[in-house]
Amino acid sequence: MKTLVVYDSMYGNTARVAAAIGEALGPEGDVQVVPVARATHELLAGAELLFVGSPTQRFRPLPSIAALLRGMPRGSLAHVWVVAFDTRIEVAKAHSAVLSFFVAVLGLSAYASRHIERALHRAGGGQTVCCGEGFFVEGMEGPLVAGELERAAEWARRVAAKARACAAAEVSAPCAEPPAGARRGVADPAERAGGPRRPAPN
Repeated sequence: MKTLVVYDSMYGNTARVAAAIGEALGPEGDVQVVPVARATHELLAGAELLFVGSPTQRFRPLPSIAALLRGMPRGSLAHVWVVAFDTRIEVAKAHSAVLSFFVAVLGLSAYASRHIERALHRAGGGQTVCCGEGFFVEGMEGPLVAGELERAAEWARRVAAKARACAAAEVSAPCAEPPAGARRGVADPAERAGGPRRPAPN
């Protein structure tokens, strides 16, 4: 299955997750891992399975990822299985009552992966193969929590297996389960120059 992993990263953590996904799926077929600066709409539309990832900043993906997806020609991903991922920190480790409140109010929309999922489906018409996933970092800039790269690799293999099964059966696979990160009550809204300082990985 022709697979494309597109990402952007602030501190290298999301890039490491993207690389782990690519390495996990490399033996199974044609896999490319591409930073968003080199991603084109034609490249995305040419994939069979598309992963898109970003750090969560201010409860959203980086502007570069948002701009790429916002500019997708409508329906260009109609025959592409899509899935999102992000990096984040645990709310409990942020020690912020304000952050905890907004995460409780926003729910899954507190994470970049949910916004990416919606954009992939809404703008490009991509077929969501499963829920997006979040991978955890320590502190403002990382590093990734121990074991997260291994978890990313295993998650990617499960996603690819599900995409192949759904493609073979010619059925859709709507998201049915909240991502593991959401179940653990985590987020990683990030700092940005000129904006409010919030916990920020990547």
